[in-house]
Amino acid sequence: MYSAAMARTKDPAIRTLLLERAAHMLRTREPITLRSLVAGTNVSTMAVYTYFGGMDGMWKALRQEGFTRLAARFTTVAESADPVRDLTALVAAYLGNALDHPDLYRVMFDASFDLEDLKAADATLEHLVQAVRRAKDAERFRAGTDPLDLAIQSWAIAHGLVSLVANGPLPPRTLDHCAPMLAALFVSVGDDPGRCRSSVEHGWKRLRLPEDR
Repeated sequence: MYSAAMARTKDPAIRTLLLERAAHMLRTREPITLRSLVAGTNVSTMAVYTYFGGMDGMWKALRQEGFTRLAARFTTVAESADPVRDLTALVAAYLGNALDHPDLYRVMFDASFDLEDLKAADATLEHLVQAVRRAKDAERFRAGTDPLDLAIQSWAIAHGLVSLVANGPLPPRTLDHCAPMLAALFVSVGDDPGRCRSSVEHGWKRLRLPEDR
């Protein structure tokens, strides 16, 4: 059982509980107050102040948590000798994070909430930028390719598809469209079609859809 005393010891499990409950309540459009947030959790309302300094701090932490988990997921993608494979694997990691945390994923892009650390959130995109830069240096992409532009385009493909699945009406297999869309994008900036398909196929294997688990 959680208690106010435990909250004062900063148990990470309580912080996670409150954030995930708030994200779920937002998705299901339940009114969120101090009392409704902790109702049925055996956590005191004081925990909101202990962990977040109040409801305003909780809202900032809530949106930040989505990017924090995304950053942690990106760190699981080991760099290989194939930067196009790595770029695809990062996109697969992005999709996997959204599927694992659909409530938090929805809040990540809700600009009505502030962020605790905007730079840390922005830094998640840098993982893709660096992979594009490596592919460009390896002459997989044309010299004139802008790493930031291509990273954003890759992110946009992933975001558009997974938004229709994680909190939308379409089945998980909708995400199968992502790999050929990425391959077409990468070929359009200079990658060899055959080599690109192989790289994307290997990177895509990092994604496990819910029915595969």
